[in-house]
Order: sequence, then structure tokens, then C-alpha cells
Amino acid sequence: MHNNGNGSSFNIAYVGGGSLNWATKLMGDLAYDGTAAAHVRLYDLDQTAAGRNARIGMRYAERAGQTERLRYTAEPSLKSALTGADFVIISILPGSFDDMAHDIAIPERYGIRQSVGDTVGPGGFIRALRAIPQLAEIAAAIAEFCPKAYVCNLTNPMSVLTGTLYKVFPEIRAWGSCHEVIKIRKLMAFLANRRRGEVAFGYRDAKVNVLGINHFTFVDAASVGGMDMMADYMAFAKEHHAAGWRESPIDPADEHARYFEDMNRVKFDLACRFGIAGAAGDRHLAEFMPQSWYLDENERWKFGLTPVDYRIRERTEKQAAAAALDAGAPLPPPAPSDEAIVEQIKALTGGPEHISNVNLPNMGQMQGLPFGAIVETNARFSGLGVQPVHAGRLPAALEVIVRPHTERQTALVEAVLAHDGDALLPLFLSDPLVAALSPDRAAAMFREMVAATMHRLPEALAKAGKAA
Repeated sequence: MHNNGNGSSFNIAYVGGGSLNWATKLMGDLAYDGTAAAHVRLYDLDQTAAGRNARIGMRYAERAGQTERLRYTAEPSLKSALTGADFVIISILPGSFDDMAHDIAIPERYGIRQSVGDTVGPGGFIRALRAIPQLAEIAAAIAEFCPKAYVCNLTNPMSVLTGTLYKVFPEIRAWGSCHEVIKIRKLMAFLANRRRGEVAFGYRDAKVNVLGINHFTFVDAASVGGMDMMADYMAFAKEHHAAGWRESPIDPADEHARYFEDMNRVKFDLACRFGIAGAAGDRHLAEFMPQSWYLDENERWKFGLTPVDYRIRERTEKQAAAAALDAGAPLPPPAPSDEAIVEQIKALTGGPEHISNVNLPNMGQMQGLPFGAIVETNARFSGLGVQPVHAGRLPAALEVIVRPHTERQTALVEAVLAHDGDALLPLFLSDPLVAALSPDRAAAMFREMVAATMHRLPEALAKAGKAA
């Protein structure tokens, strides 16, 4: 990494560089920023997709007049992408959407509903079995080829996979980045504007204290423009608890909105129950609780169950859009995304300090949760590195729900990396969504799910699943 006189120049290795979502956001944000100089090395098992994204990236740079600063190349190997990298971004799909379809459909046959299926519950557990070996391989490569690089993980299940990076390479300088908390920051800005009687604030003006674990995050302090907003939020949650609320209605004809947006009823219910604001989207929050709380009646709670067949259709549309961009179709209008990675990188390379909610090992920033477990709080990005911000402690009644999730996630990483197949079924049975089944039915479901994804698993884990 060096200073070229006009700002920092750095190398970014993008693992999963054929991405149809996060990669193009990075391209747009780097071009929009206009000050960063970067060589982005795109590596993907699908080398054709990485090549396409390299060409699209250069189009973004050309439109912004940034070809002197920004360069994109498709790399033939993980080694060539990582060697000499200052930053590594990990954005991969563990397995395929066909695998994810089994993660959702098999539990559904056993009566278990999942709204997302990529973090906790039976779907998140099996996805982790596929993903942990992949992240372990990437962590080992980082240790070999760019041990001093900063590493941003965007891949779910985020807590488990960020934990994998640290377990394999304890000295890694990694964090997991998630945009779910933006939802509550937008709501806090809305409430502040309502109090002021004018639109004076955006979500970037909302400062929140984040505590919890990925996709099960909470906020116990918030300010916008110097105004304390927690009392406003709690009153608003109580007022709209029964019917839910969102600033603009969900268009039932918009599939993406139907399957990914919510009316905040789960968040408001958790606020009323525990006295603290839920930060993540309702689809994610619901999966951490027993099914009878929200998932059994998701329509009453006004959030969708995201079907995998929609994800597949959406991917096909994104592939077509990417092909069109590669062929010369107009790029989207210049605008920053909601992602923080460019601001984080700039802060680490000497720019203004930046605070984001991120996932890091617990070094005391989260009281009441195990030391070393991956927790989500704010962290300060600066020339000193990534430093977690002390967040405090969850309410006692909520902590007893969160803590077993952290313990299960840590134990799952350890079991997979040790190829300890015997430990998997007991961990699987302890998840709140799975615990509703009898042990025999849950074990049968586990065997069926492992069989459906066996081709993605190391031999020892696949054998354990068959024997469960």
C-alpha cells in the first residue's frame, strides 16, 4: 500500500469476483468516490463471470474518468489474486441455489418454516457445513500470500464464517460486514425528521449503539442530529406494534419487496417484550426464536418467506443485466450504495475515521457473551486498524436467548474444522427451530439434509450425517 500523492493506492483481492450483487456495488462506490486508487483483482471459480465483471468495472472507471486510478483484472488463481493484496473481500455462495432449495424444502416437509435459511435454523446449519471448509481454505491462503491484509467477509452465515477465518488464522485482520442495521438507522432518521417537521436527516446521520450477533442485532441508544431518539422509537414501536408500519407500503406486485421487506412488526414486538430495539430485518430476527413466536404465522406478522425459486429467477435476471452491461448497455446512474466498504478502506488507509457495525471476536465489547465468540457491535476504522467499540450488555431475558446461539456457532466451527462428525447432530438438535421436533424426527431430517448436500461436504462430515 502506498500514497500516490492523490490518495492511497491499494490492491483489493475480491474472492467471489463473479458476484452479481456486491461486486458491482463496489465498482460503483469506488468510481463515485473519485479519490481512491485501487487495483481490484477478481477471482472466482467461474472465471468467465470474473472476466465479465472486470470489463464492467473498467466501464465504471471510464465513465467516472478514473482509469488512471481504478483497474480491474480477472485472476486465474486464488494465489494470484491474494499475493500482495492490501485488502481482501470475500463474497461467495456456499454451494448453489439448488443446495439452498434443499435447505428450505426438507425442513418444510418436517413442519419447520424458514424465512431466509442462511444463518441459523436447519438451513443455516447445513449451509455452514458447506461453507466452513471453503472459508478455511481461503483463510489459509490469506495467511500464506497476504497475512497483513485487511479482510472483509460478506458471506453468510456471517458469524460462523468470520469465526472460521479467525480459528484458522488467529492473526487475521478480518471483520464481517452486514447492512441490516441500516434499516433501523433509516427509521431513526425518519423519526428525527418527523420531530423536526422537515426532512433534515438521512440514515447516515443516525448514530446507534449496536449489540448482539449477526442478524440478531439490537440497539439500546440512538441519536440523530444531537437528539436522543430512543424514547421516540419505543413510543413509535408501541403505537404501531399491532398493525406494523413502513414509510411506503409494500407493492404486492413487486416480488422482491414481498419476499425481502417487512412491516417491522417483529422488531416492534421484540422492543415491547425486551425493552430494546431490534435492528435487523424481521425475516432474520424471526429465525432466532422458536417457530411458534413468528414463523408459524408469518403472514400475520407481515413478513415474507423468501422462496429459493424466486432467488433463482432473480439471479437469471441479474445475469442477463450483467451480460447487457458487458455488451455496452448504459450503466446505472452514479450514486453511492448503502455499503460501507469503501469508507472502511479509506479510513484504514489514512482517511477520516469511520464507525460501522461489524462482526468481530468478542474481546469484551459485548458483556455477557463468551470471550472470543463472534459478536456484532460498532467498530472504529482508522489508521490504527479496526477497533471494536464497547457496546454494553443485552437485557438479561434476551441474553439467555442470544448466548446459546453464540455457543452453538463457536462449537460448530470447531467441530467442522476438527472433522468431528459426532458433535454435529447434538448441535443441530439444540437450535430453537429444530428443538420443536422429537429427537428421532430431527435426526431423520438431519440425515436427509446432509444426504442432499453430501457432494459439497468433506468425507468425514458426510459420513457423520449418514450415521446420525
